Amino acid sequence: MSNKKTDRRTQILQALAQMLESSPGARITTAALAKQVGVSEAALYRHFPSKAKMFEGLIEFIEESLFTRITRIIQEESNAIARIEMIMTLVLGFAEQNPGMCRLLTADALAGETERLRVRITQVFDRIETQLKQIIREADLKQGLRPTMGVAPCANFLIAIIEGKIRHYVRSEFKVKPMDIWQEQWDVLAQNLMLNR
Repeated sequence: MSNKKTDRRTQILQALAQMLESSPGARITTAALAKQVGVSEAALYRHFPSKAKMFEGLIEFIEESLFTRITRIIQEESNAIARIEMIMTLVLGFAEQNPGMCRLLTADALAGETERLRVRITQVFDRIETQLKQIIREADLKQGLRPTMGVAPCANFLIAIIEGKIRHYVRSEFKVKPMDIWQEQWDVLAQNLMLNR
């Protein structure tokens, strides 16, 4: 029985992500979501006490997907430039594969929703930025590489690139993909990011 309940929760979250992708700019109602899933609104609320909790479920999926893999990158790769590239490519690749989630990452779908959700999204980017700062700091200590600008400005610049590419993806209604021309852009970025001491 509980397995069926978990499956229904997953089904609801997948339907919500799909609706975020297929209706750019549209506000999603629980009535429309219930129709998409093929259940009553009351059934939705048996699995999630509110629409905010549904969005939270998707944000948790984003956090788990990204931070589990970021941790693995840091454990398995010691080169700072390679770490940064892998993390940025991971986030952009995740965004490209999950267009609906991008509307959450840009907070586009959260207009009129509870403030707590926007705070959670801000924290996702803050955590990535903190991770990048840590890598940049360690590059100096372990590899004798220092950023061409300060640690904080460098990490902030990298996060701005990620956010900009995701926002562009949403604004283009998912036509301009985050991974388009990324390798070219990264090559230029990588050459100008760090200097040998």
